[in-house]
Amino acid sequence: MTFCIESDRERTAEDRKVTLRHVAIIMDGNRRWARRNDLPLYCGHEKGAEVLRKIVSRALDWKLEVLTVFAFSTENWKRCAAEVESLMVLIEFFLYDMKQELVQNGVRLMVIGDKSKLNRGLQRAIDVCEEATCHNNKLDLVVALNYGGRDEMIRAMQKAFLEHGGKVDFTEDAFKKHLDTARWPDPDLLIRTSGEKRISNFLLWQISYSEIAFCDRLWPDFSTEVFDEILLDFQKRNRRSGG
Repeated sequence: MTFCIESDRERTAEDRKVTLRHVAIIMDGNRRWARRNDLPLYCGHEKGAEVLRKIVSRALDWKLEVLTVFAFSTENWKRCAAEVESLMVLIEFFLYDMKQELVQNGVRLMVIGDKSKLNRGLQRAIDVCEEATCHNNKLDLVVALNYGGRDEMIRAMQKAFLEHGGKVDFTEDAFKKHLDTARWPDPDLLIRTSGEKRISNFLLWQISYSEIAFCDRLWPDFSTEVFDEILLDFQKRNRRSGG
């Protein structure tokens, strides 16, 4: 499968700057990929991390402003302790391993979610990587870690009440500024892999008018070519946002 994205990038660069700024991805299917290949579950997560590295590079090619990925949800703690622990170790290793690459490529890493429940080693890795990349400005890579849309909205309301002493004019703008994602535009496009067709408590407030693309491929089988295809298809859509 071949896409002439170089000429397309030149032809639509100005349009993309306005209409395709932020892509969000639910990276689903790592465990199923491991099972289908008779491998331990952590191998699926490792392969998924390799795919993310490639997609970050491709997002730079597309000149996206923000790429948000769902790495670990507030509900994922229900999984067996050994799997959760191995995944946390993998994420910590991934952050340290990617740090220099992110710095060189101008990618700023930021983690959203309730980081207080993460182990100290992972919290330290997040702090180190965020600090090392804080001045980068080519792409914001936003990693949702111990994140849930409902949890985020509850935390946002708590922040708002604390800030205003319980007296809050609850407009959309007043609420939105307390969300984890307050600094970024809402996603233009949400991609979910693995064939599942649900949102799974991800960015519930932010995706109210996002376009959605469901992909049958498991995340470890996702590719830059499929990413290109989805983004090119997005450009053909007529976004009316209720109008």
